[in-house]
Amino acid sequence: MTDHPGNTRHGSSQAPATVWTGRATNRFQWLLAAAGAGCLALGVELAVDPAWSTGVAPLLMSVIGCLAAGFLILFGTLAFVHVAVKVDGDALEVRCGHIGLPRRRILLTHVVGADFAPRVTPRQWGGWGYRWRPEQGTAVVVRRGEALVLRLGDGRTFTVTVDDAETAVRFIRDRLHLPAPVEKSAGPAST
Repeated sequence: MTDHPGNTRHGSSQAPATVWTGRATNRFQWLLAAAGAGCLALGVELAVDPAWSTGVAPLLMSVIGCLAAGFLILFGTLAFVHVAVKVDGDALEVRCGHIGLPRRRILLTHVVGADFAPRVTPRQWGGWGYRWRPEQGTAVVVRRGEALVLRLGDGRTFTVTVDDAETAVRFIRDRLHLPAPVEKSAGPAST
């Protein structure tokens, strides 16, 4: 018999999970990656096309420009096609793209609060990707939607768009023994 502690029931409550994982995906980034691949293909086509007759310098500049633009677009977009978030007992770790770079690890001992943001847009942060704005903090934005917002001990914030961010907030608050946020209730209407 195998014991599965994450699935064991004690009375009517289930044992708490030790790790929370989530991810978010942006399929639109694949279109941008295709544009980058197109630039690379154009650069290769220009390099091997024997019909180029205006000289070596314009050919070289065209090939290098297309290849550089293609690589920048391709790798810049593939890095933010999706984000994976993992929260364990010690830290929150964010990995972007298929190779996991850029990566950010925040120790939970540096976290003083966790909040749920129901709607974060790339426009609020100046686009997709790994973002920094002095008035807002740092963010990893791969799509529009819900996000996890960490308030750090140094006064900064870290935001990451991830599916089921509300569960991540509860998980972090449980780990840090933080109280749930106070819901603002509507008072009696004045006449």
